[in-house]
Amino acid sequence: MTVLVTGGTEYIGSHMVHTLLDRGRKVVVLDYLSTGVRANVAQDASFVLGSVGDTALMKRVLAEHAVETVIHFSGSVIVPESVENPILYYSNNTFASLHLVNAFIHSGVKKFIFSSTAAVYGITERNPVSEKDETNPINPYGRSKLMTEWLLDDAAHAHDFRFVALRYFNVAGADPKGRTGQSTPRATHLIKRACQAALGRVPQLEIFGTDFPTRDGTGIRDYIHVSDLAEVHALALEYLGDGGESQILNCGYGRGFSVREVIDVVSKVSQRPLPTREAPRRAGDPPVIVADCSRVTSEFGWQPRHNHLEEIVSTAYAWERRLNAA
Repeated sequence: MTVLVTGGTEYIGSHMVHTLLDRGRKVVVLDYLSTGVRANVAQDASFVLGSVGDTALMKRVLAEHAVETVIHFSGSVIVPESVENPILYYSNNTFASLHLVNAFIHSGVKKFIFSSTAAVYGITERNPVSEKDETNPINPYGRSKLMTEWLLDDAAHAHDFRFVALRYFNVAGADPKGRTGQSTPRATHLIKRACQAALGRVPQLEIFGTDFPTRDGTGIRDYIHVSDLAEVHALALEYLGDGGESQILNCGYGRGFSVREVIDVVSKVSQRPLPTREAPRRAGDPPVIVADCSRVTSEFGWQPRHNHLEEIVSTAYAWERRLNAA
């Protein structure tokens, strides 16, 4: 079975490629390299330079590599940027996905796994939030992903394919074997930025919002290790291969940590205090969001292996040190 991974040079996609290869799958990566790093692609994977929005290219790649399943990571993911430039997000996330779906339907691909986000929920009335709760995204990033979920649902009812959409909470950490990690210098993920601050790669870590209605005034998020997230995708692939029906599932650990709590753990791991600066809230940031992940556990039998914040931070810090030495 050949699996096409779009966005496979980027953070989560590059981890997914290693996970698939570790399981004996044939993998082809398609990426435009707008933010990804070519060197992060495993040597045993095939690579195609291009965009998922290029329908002719997609049809050719799907046919030439006899692709049976598509795992779609490609897209834009920075919430504040989506507020500033919503057209970019609808173009890169929704419109490009429309072209991709059209290509794989006409190519006869029957299985599709989509990288969605907890941002589809917006400001939640309760936490943990479950898949049954209302979706009301408060930023264009979340809306662009929710629109793609709707597209998949409608298209799957009209055409012969099944999909799993995985709603990520906050992804962090790096491959424990050191093969890949978050390599984009301008990434906005909290743990990535905190590790950069600890190593002096950035002058300070900004704390965006200290007046949220939380236990210490800073935002609370559910952090999931990227390797555990890649494992969920691998289980989704098996699930669809066994004839499973289309699903939309949360991916998190079911507990949240505040920004200040994360900073404390990064300081502990790095053995140095972090330089910080308090700043106003960012547009589009909810105060708290934590996953109810009971369905992904029951549907896939998923058992996370890296669900400790200190381990998440330790692997992220080790990868950042490696980048620092390069």
